[in-house]
Amino acid sequence: MMKIEHVKPHISIFTSEQMELVHRNSIHILKNTGIKTSSLKALNIFKKSGDVITHDDKVKMSDDIVRWAIEKCPKSIQIYDRAGNARFNLGGADINQPVFGIGCTNLNYQNPEDETVEPFSLKHMTIGSRLGNKLDSYQVISTIGVLHDVEQSKADLYGTLEMYANTEKPLIILVSDEMQFNNVIKLLEHLHGNLNKYPFLIPYFNPVTPLILNEGTVDKMILSIEKGLPIIYSNYSMYGATSPIEPASSLALLNAELLAGLVFSQLIREGTPVILGTLPAAFDMQMMGSTYTPNSFLLNLACAEMMAFYKIPHCGASGSGIGWGADLLASANLWINHLTSCLGKTGLVPFVGGNFDSLAFSPLLVVYSDYVIRRALSFSKGFSLAKHSFGLKEIGMTGAGGNFMTSESTLNSYMKDIDPNEIWPNFSLESWENANQPKAIDYLRKHTIEIINNLPAPSNYQQIKSAGEEFIRNIKSNY
Repeated sequence: MMKIEHVKPHISIFTSEQMELVHRNSIHILKNTGIKTSSLKALNIFKKSGDVITHDDKVKMSDDIVRWAIEKCPKSIQIYDRAGNARFNLGGADINQPVFGIGCTNLNYQNPEDETVEPFSLKHMTIGSRLGNKLDSYQVISTIGVLHDVEQSKADLYGTLEMYANTEKPLIILVSDEMQFNNVIKLLEHLHGNLNKYPFLIPYFNPVTPLILNEGTVDKMILSIEKGLPIIYSNYSMYGATSPIEPASSLALLNAELLAGLVFSQLIREGTPVILGTLPAAFDMQMMGSTYTPNSFLLNLACAEMMAFYKIPHCGASGSGIGWGADLLASANLWINHLTSCLGKTGLVPFVGGNFDSLAFSPLLVVYSDYVIRRALSFSKGFSLAKHSFGLKEIGMTGAGGNFMTSESTLNSYMKDIDPNEIWPNFSLESWENANQPKAIDYLRKHTIEIINNLPAPSNYQQIKSAGEEFIRNIKSNY
């Protein structure tokens, strides 16, 4: 019998028959078109299976090998912080529980005081890491930006060190310089020791859409899997450019790419924990770049639902701001993305805080998104239908024409329901006019700057920083 004690809003995209249809079309792509790779390592790994056909740089695979990989992949992944404490579980019974994080290799930093943009630097990595560490809505820190003020051959090393030293939260790493990936892993092993005993580190990899498993991704995947790390395999597409403009066609293609990556991971090592997902953007032919449309969010939810269909943990889009600052454009984009992420089966949502399509990291958006996420999560929890929740006795005692201002339930729940926040006062029209009609952005800016100015270094920051810097200095440049 269905439980009726709680109502919880949710978004569903597909019926089971429709998910089977998407799956069949993705398998058709893998069987008939296949993927392409220039990596001899990858080709040799694919050749281990009799259900994979390789010819030159082409790889085609059957439904059987895909179903085998789905079966071997763990259905849930426990993620820890670097202190060894369990932080969250991806997949399994928590498949509908969103997990948010900040970051995404921004090239610039948008100053919260005046929203001017400057090249991303080490001090910005410090601010971003400590900000993500402080705000409770974020459970992971992803590589926030690409450093421009250090030796470029070691920028990924210094950036990773700064994140590691400023938070105990789990890390998602995106290494922009593929030649330094191995050294980044060595640095973290030097600082932390065994990385797979209590996994807090999740490397993030992309294929090249459409249907290319590039050599750099292959090498990084092999190393990460050999180290026993959970990995994220996620494609980035611009429909109308790198993927078809029709949503169904784009979904079938992207899903095929993810399944190919899943097969590859399990052929490297059976039972490798893998998180699959997509970042579906639209191609804007006028500005010759990416943007986000309603179909972007639909594809994000559709991909999440396909991964739930396979019982594989999912990593979704995080709504990179398309605004010019903390403006109405960014706000609308963040609200629809965060709310739908909370209502769907998105799972991991790791890249909050970017503006101009993740070209500029914005502390204002990080703080604003913290507010949005808290409200979206509250909405997604629904409300109780248990017997006591109807308050029939209270209604009877109050009677017709009474009020509930002093009732026990109001006194117990009022402040929680109103959702007080530290950013904006609740102005009436009169009080707002008396305060000289302040703008909401001014309160957000003031609050954000106050937070940034009061972000202390962790107690062991200098110790970790010194140990890491010494290690980096002793690494020979690959250039």
